[in-house]
Amino acid sequence: MRPSPYSVKGFFSLLSAGLDELDLSSNTFMSIQFLQRAIALLRSLHSHLIDLVKKLHLPAGERWLDEYMDESSRLWDVCHVIKLGVSGMESYNSRGADLVSSLEDWSRNPNPDLALQALRAISVCRREAMRLEEENRVLAETKLEPDSLRLDDERAFSESRFNGFNGFIGVLYALRNVSSFLLLILIWGSVYCSPEQGNFDGSAFHAGGYATPMARLQQKLLGEVEELGGGPGTLMHEFRAAQAATEELKEQLEKAEAEPDVVAAGRLKEKVERLKDWFLTLRIGTENLVGELDDLFDEIVEGRKKLLDICSHQ
Repeated sequence: MRPSPYSVKGFFSLLSAGLDELDLSSNTFMSIQFLQRAIALLRSLHSHLIDLVKKLHLPAGERWLDEYMDESSRLWDVCHVIKLGVSGMESYNSRGADLVSSLEDWSRNPNPDLALQALRAISVCRREAMRLEEENRVLAETKLEPDSLRLDDERAFSESRFNGFNGFIGVLYALRNVSSFLLLILIWGSVYCSPEQGNFDGSAFHAGGYATPMARLQQKLLGEVEELGGGPGTLMHEFRAAQAATEELKEQLEKAEAEPDVVAAGRLKEKVERLKDWFLTLRIGTENLVGELDDLFDEIVEGRKKLLDICSHQ
């Protein structure tokens, strides 16, 4: 029988189960759907932590509250950077809609003027993608505190320290590590991936059960970076797919002059529809991500208020 999530043991089980479910949640790693589930897990863990405090009857005005406030502030600050990065995709999505419109005009009436117009729209979209990634690089490098995504070594803590305040300090410590990893996924997926930010040492994690699923997700993340050649960039699957589809259409549109216009248009129509689908998914998905982050901000504010209220009524 699974322990109650409102006990220390149950919270560690919740960490492990949440990471397991995230690992199995999406066929496409680093897709928007996967990133949404990562935010949902952050929200769930934060909510359960607040409920756990109510059950543990912790003493008011002690260090545990300061440590929770520090952790929730870190979560807020990093998620704000993530929101800025995701919101920045709005302009890219707009350029993508313009591109699709130009390609559809050309496919309905293939002629040199409309082909040139479509190629110009492709150039605008490509420049916007490069501008976005550069802005996100600066955002990640200037707005993220150096230690905000750190995965700490639990072995540095004594058992008495780890079990302090009826085990709450150990719970908060484990949550910090899991949250750091989830935030790293979200930063790399929706803002900018800098491989040197990774700090992966599975042996440093608590033996309470979450090390194994976390290690599997880490390997997937590192594999995703290696697939892109180990370089920096944004890992979001839909963003990369839209860029790749744009490049493919550019090459084929440039070759279209060597083929009969009607044949070329017919061959590209399906690819245009695919590109249209990518941009639609990207627009809706990024809007949903922003909404999930706003909900998390509301829950952080509410959680801090609840804990202060609990302490003031003791």
